[in-house]
Amino acid sequence: MPRLLSDPNLNICPNYADDAFINTRLQLTNENITEAQAIVILRNIWQAGNTADKAQWQAQREEDRERQENIERLEDEEQARQEQDRRDEDEAARKEDRKKNKYKYTVVPELDVPLKTVILPSSYATRKLDKGDYVELWYFTNDGLDDAKLKSSVDEDAMIMATLAGGDTAWVSAASTRNAGAVIDDQNLTFKDFCQACPRIITAMQEASWPVDRVTMMAMFWRNLQVHDFRSMRDPQAQKALLVYQAEQRKRWHIAVKSAAGAYDLSRINEVLLERTRANVYLEERTRSDNKRDYRVSVIFSKRCERA
Repeated sequence: MPRLLSDPNLNICPNYADDAFINTRLQLTNENITEAQAIVILRNIWQAGNTADKAQWQAQREEDRERQENIERLEDEEQARQEQDRRDEDEAARKEDRKKNKYKYTVVPELDVPLKTVILPSSYATRKLDKGDYVELWYFTNDGLDDAKLKSSVDEDAMIMATLAGGDTAWVSAASTRNAGAVIDDQNLTFKDFCQACPRIITAMQEASWPVDRVTMMAMFWRNLQVHDFRSMRDPQAQKALLVYQAEQRKRWHIAVKSAAGAYDLSRINEVLLERTRANVYLEERTRSDNKRDYRVSVIFSKRCERA
C-alpha cells in the first residue's frame, strides 16, 4: 500500500452538487437513481475512502513512532555502550597506573612527621619482593640501606647496558640491577647483621602484599634460627652453620615454589640438614686452616733453603 503523504483528517469532502461534478453525477444517475441520490452516493464513497485513509494514516503514524523509538533506543544503547567503554578504558588505565605507580596513590593519613627514620630499601630489592622472589638480606642491613640512600636519586626508568648470565649484553632498567660487588651473601653476614635485617625484610614483605601465611612462615623461620641452641654455643662454627642453613634453605624454598615440587613449611628447621650443614662448615674451616698452615710452613721452608 502506497505511503500517505498528508493527513486525511484535514481533507474536506467535495461539494458533489457543484457543476464541476456534473459528469460524475451523470454516470450514476438513471431511471432508478436521481441526481440527489447520486450526490449522496458520491459523498458516501468519499467518506468511506477518507475513513480508510484515516485508519491507514493512524497505522502509519504508529509505525513511524515505533520506528523512531527503536532508532532512539538503539542510539541511546550505542551511546551508553560507548560511554561504558570509555569508563572501562579509564578504569583500566587507572588500575594500570596504580599498579605501575602504587606509591603515587598511597593514602596520606593525618599523622605527624615520624621521629623514627623510615626504612627505604633499594629499588632492586623492592622489585624482587614485589614479584615474590628471593632477595639477599644484606639489602636490609645498615650497609644495604646506606647504599640505597646513595642511589635513591637514580631514575627508575633509566636504562643501562648490563651483561647477562650467558655473557650477552642488553639494555635493562637501572632499578632492576644491583651492585654485585657490594652485596654480601647471606651466609657471609655477621649474626648481628642477620638479626638486624630480618624484621626489616618482614616489614618490606608486608608492604609488598605478600600473603599473610607466607610472611608468618618467613618470620617463624628466622625466629627459630635465632633462638636455636646453636646460637648460644661458644663454637663460632655453630652460628656460622645457622647462617649457611638460612641462606641455602631459603634459596631452595624459592626455587621449589616455582617448580613441580611445590612449597613446604620452611619454618620447620630440619635438624638433620642443620647438622650436615654444621659438619660442612667445620670441614671448610678446617680445610682453610690447614691450607693456611701449609702455606706458612712452605714459606718458612723456602726461606731456610735460600739461606742454606
